[in-house]
Amino acid sequence: MTVELRHHTALAPEARRDLLDVYADVRAPLLHLPNYRADVFAERLDRHAAEPGFALVLGYDGDLPIGYAYGNTVTADDRYWKRMTDPLPDGFTDTPVLVIKEIGVRTPWRGTGAARRIHDALLTGRTEDRVSLMVNPLAGDGKVQHLYETWDYQAFNAQQPTPDSPRLTAMIRPTR
Repeated sequence: MTVELRHHTALAPEARRDLLDVYADVRAPLLHLPNYRADVFAERLDRHAAEPGFALVLGYDGDLPIGYAYGNTVTADDRYWKRMTDPLPDGFTDTPVLVIKEIGVRTPWRGTGAARRIHDALLTGRTEDRVSLMVNPLAGDGKVQHLYETWDYQAFNAQQPTPDSPRLTAMIRPTR
């Protein structure tokens, strides 16, 4: 199975549609929850796409979008850092960080390496020294967080971005 990767630094209508299609498929069991509703995610996506350093990688099998990863740059004054549960060490936010806001891969392509390829393509060429992401520690009965640990991410804090969202584990690693 060959997955073609397409890079975007702006959210064109076709890329937005493809990402939302994959999101709805990947998150189907959760779409009834307020924080996971497709319209709520679409609003978040549009906000993220307007933030500095936005980048998106979409994976395709033929014409079918099968996965995505996107994120953007955060600096010391970003609310991403302000919502952490525990105080951060001095200097922790002194340099910009790429924050991956979402990763998703349709079920038939899970376990094929597609998610890792999409993730790594998102990091290619980035100028930030570190990359961070959030994971629900209960996702896949802990398997998702374990997967990120095999990609060299380490838990460093936690946050609950909104009252409707689950408590998430914050993870970080070098971009290279």
